[in-house]
Amino acid sequence: MFRNCNFLPGQCRVKLTHSGVCHSDLSIKKGAFPNKMKAGLVGGHEGVGTVVAIGDHSTNRKVSVGDRVGIKYLGSACSNCELCLKGLENHCLEFKSTGKEYDGTFCEYAVVYTDYVTPIPEALESSAAAAIMCAGVTAYSALRQSDTHIGDWIVISGAGGGLGHLAIQYAVAMGLRVVAIDAGVAKRDLCLELGAEKWIDFLESTNLIADVIRATEGGAHAALVAAGGSSAYETAAAYLRRTGTLLAVGLPPGAMISVPVHLVVVRGLTIRGNFIGTRQQTIEAVNIAAAGKVKCIYTIRGLSELNEVYEEMEKGQISGRVVLDIYK
Repeated sequence: MFRNCNFLPGQCRVKLTHSGVCHSDLSIKKGAFPNKMKAGLVGGHEGVGTVVAIGDHSTNRKVSVGDRVGIKYLGSACSNCELCLKGLENHCLEFKSTGKEYDGTFCEYAVVYTDYVTPIPEALESSAAAAIMCAGVTAYSALRQSDTHIGDWIVISGAGGGLGHLAIQYAVAMGLRVVAIDAGVAKRDLCLELGAEKWIDFLESTNLIADVIRATEGGAHAALVAAGGSSAYETAAAYLRRTGTLLAVGLPPGAMISVPVHLVVVRGLTIRGNFIGTRQQTIEAVNIAAAGKVKCIYTIRGLSELNEVYEEMEKGQISGRVVLDIYK
């Protein structure tokens, strides 16, 4: 195995071919997240490429030169705290992120820790895998925490977006019945094509809560909010059936969740935040996509177009995901 003493033990260099563009990248660029980002930061956290060198004295034998791997937002964690030992390293107090604390994937080469790269199966194209590294694992991780069972109803708001359209497919693969909430004919057709049983256009609905309760025959067992506004959270709590679970995924800047305590207590509701996913959940999300159960809808652009992509993202002009070809 070729090794390189220019890296720390446990680090490797990855020659990137593709990188997804996440709305979080734009938020980091604008300084919208707490905690300071690295000075002179290279953004991006949805990269796929090939390992070309591994640091001296590395002990991870599962990663070799020539392996195709994915790079995700979870850049490193301490591995020794209570949360890490419970398999919840995405909540570690020493969590450091790719594209924020560490240089990211909008570049030709990235240096990352071997313990935190994800193997990419041969059956999955690099461009398709890139979008799974954040949006895919976030959707899958949230669904894993939904306390739902085969045949249960889940409502996905923002269902036609980059994360929402993946959440529909993972939910269907898990045996859930999906009600998709979004707006517009194009998103309606996409959501129904991907497996949603019911569609509700929130701009056309005169009583969204009643429409969801009717569609789910008494209320949703779970609601996954990927939409970009706080009102989606408040509405979701009202259309959950008793003991339902509200999954907080979308991150509207400065938004608050305002839900009556009486509603939460009497109905026995659970409100659960979901922050990306763990290393194991990323492997599972990628493998499901490789099996053909989940297909990301994305557009290939060039790395040279990144600023234009950011502008389109701010204006809400992006449909599905954008994946950058690093060499364009």
